[in-house]
Amino acid sequence: MVKAVFFDIDGTLISFTTHTIPESTQRALHALRQKGVRVFIASGRPPLQMQFLQELTDFAFDGYVVMNGQYCYDAKGPFYQLPIPTDALRQLLPWLGKSGVSCSFVELDYVYLNRISQQVLDLYAMLGGTVASEPVDDPARALTHTTYQLSAYLPAEQEAEFLSHLPGCKAARWNPCFADIIPADGGKPVGVAKMLERFGLTREESMAFGDGGNDIDMLRYAGVGVAMGNAGDEVKAAADYVTASVDEDGVERALRHFGVI
Repeated sequence: MVKAVFFDIDGTLISFTTHTIPESTQRALHALRQKGVRVFIASGRPPLQMQFLQELTDFAFDGYVVMNGQYCYDAKGPFYQLPIPTDALRQLLPWLGKSGVSCSFVELDYVYLNRISQQVLDLYAMLGGTVASEPVDDPARALTHTTYQLSAYLPAEQEAEFLSHLPGCKAARWNPCFADIIPADGGKPVGVAKMLERFGLTREESMAFGDGGNDIDMLRYAGVGVAMGNAGDEVKAAADYVTASVDEDGVERALRHFGVI
């Protein structure tokens, strides 16, 4: 029996076309609440970007797994965090300065870029105003402030080179423009596990929805993993079920298919 459902945000809850949460999805969220099912966010976005959800829906989520599982919190506050080690960042910065690669440094309440590239501008255009433009700041800040995640704007074939300068980390990509970089022992499944433990629930009682490469491990981990119809082939292959796209009532259809609502 499904007692907890985890939702990615971009391309899952929010449409890349309308930049809103479809009415059918909002209806499904409230139906889950009425059934007593716990409803969580599992996103690559940081906590400071969760406030925009309140502008798109009146639904109150039970908890948040953010920064690809690196930080978890609920109404009582944060209860799990796994930042990128400062020593690893110290090794990255010299190479980053020479490479020309744009990179976002993600803290709890501040996100900044070392430089702006066309890939950055392309991402802003795709997200359609659902995320604020990030300021440019000195990446040396990462040596004195806690950094939970990086977003490296580079093609997939350059990931290995980037990671060779950041030991103990891995890439989680959901967009051709960039890859999220997190500790090697982190990820959405880790955050989901921590959230389930927090609420006294098991993996078998969970369901997860996603559309990006950074959702693959989460879909495999959950009791039922659902890929959106707008997901890539690799994501769909990792899922137990492929539903319609976010713009075609995919969330509501899948929940009805499994009898959760």
